[in-house]
Amino acid sequence: MTFAIRFIAITAAVYLTVNLVPGITVTGGWVTMLLVALIWAVIVNVIRPILRLLMLPITIITLGLFNFIVNALLFWAVALIVPGFQVAGFLPALLGSIVLSVLSWVILRALP
Repeated sequence: MTFAIRFIAITAAVYLTVNLVPGITVTGGWVTMLLVALIWAVIVNVIRPILRLLMLPITIITLGLFNFIVNALLFWAVALIVPGFQVAGFLPALLGSIVLSVLSWVILRALP
């Protein structure tokens, strides 16, 4: 699957996440959503694998539930990096990361 199709799918998932999860807002329109999708893709593909390796002992002890915390913190980090993207707290970050991950997976599975 080409990078452009994956990027458009992640952007659509970001758009749906912003509209579904209360506490997540975007002020800046599509440019901000495209930037959020780009930063999220970089974080998911570069930083998250490194963090998962470093946090492996804690993840094993918590039977994998710590991965939700790591994803929420990374989602919250996107809000700190991208101007115009706000997350109102940890619970919206947790819900947003779960919804974004599920929607991205569903959209990417639906594409040929």
